[in-house]
Amino acid sequence: MDAIVLAGGFAKRLWPLTKELPKPLLPVAGKPIIEYILENLDGIEDLDKIYISINQKFEPHFKEWSKGVKLGKELEIVVEPATCENDKMGAVGALGFLIRQKEICSDLLVVAGDNLFDFDIKKFITGKDNGFPVVALYDMEKKERIKKKYGVVVLDEKNMIKELHEKPEKPVSTIISTGCYFFPKKAVEMIHEYLSVGNNPDAPGFFISWLTKRLAVQGFVFDGESKWFDIGSVESYEEAKKIYEEKN
Repeated sequence: MDAIVLAGGFAKRLWPLTKELPKPLLPVAGKPIIEYILENLDGIEDLDKIYISINQKFEPHFKEWSKGVKLGKELEIVVEPATCENDKMGAVGALGFLIRQKEICSDLLVVAGDNLFDFDIKKFITGKDNGFPVVALYDMEKKERIKKKYGVVVLDEKNMIKELHEKPEKPVSTIISTGCYFFPKKAVEMIHEYLSVGNNPDAPGFFISWLTKRLAVQGFVFDGESKWFDIGSVESYEEAKKIYEEKN
C-alpha cells in the first residue's frame, strides 16, 4: 500500500497567510500541519511509500522543508503543473495525475494535506481487510456548523455510505467526510474512469458520491474524543493552534 498526501491547493481563503506559503506548511504548536499527518502515516506497518502532491508555485517551499524531514518511510514529492488558482487540477485531478505519473497500481491511502487530526489512522485502515473503499468520518453534532462547508454523509445500519452530499445548503446529517480515504486497487483504477468522462475533478466528495453508485463504500466514524480540524479559514487555523499548544 502507498499513501498520497494532497497538498496542491492555493488556499485563497487563508490569504494573506498562504499567499507566499502553502497551507500544509503553516505552523501549529511548533511544526507544520503536514508533519502531523506524516507522523501518523509513518506508524503504518503495511505502508511502502508516501507521495506528496504539490503545485509548481510552492515547489521550492516543499523541497526546502523536505530536507529536514526524517521518516521511516520513503517520501517523494510530485509536482503538478499549476502555478495559480486558475490552472489547478483539483484534488481528484491531481490524484489521477500522480497515479498516472508514478504508475501506481497498489492499494492507496489518501489524506488531504490540510487535515489536522489526532485519531490513530491505523484503526481506520483496518477496514481495508474487507476489500471496501473506506472514508474517515467525524460527527460534528450540530448541522449549523457544517452547512456549505463539508461533504455530508448518510450511513446505513452497517456503516456503509448510502449518500454523500458535497457542501449542501441543508445537511441531512451531522456526519462529515474528513478528507481521509482508503482505496483498494479496484477503486484506484476507477479514478481514471471518473475523470475520463468529464466528472468534477475538484473535491473528492464528488468522486466518493460517484463511487458509491458502483461499489460498496464503508464509513468509519471516529469517536468524539478525537480532535479533527479542517484548516479552511483563519478562524479554524487559530482554533487548532490554540488547542494544540494547550495540548503540548
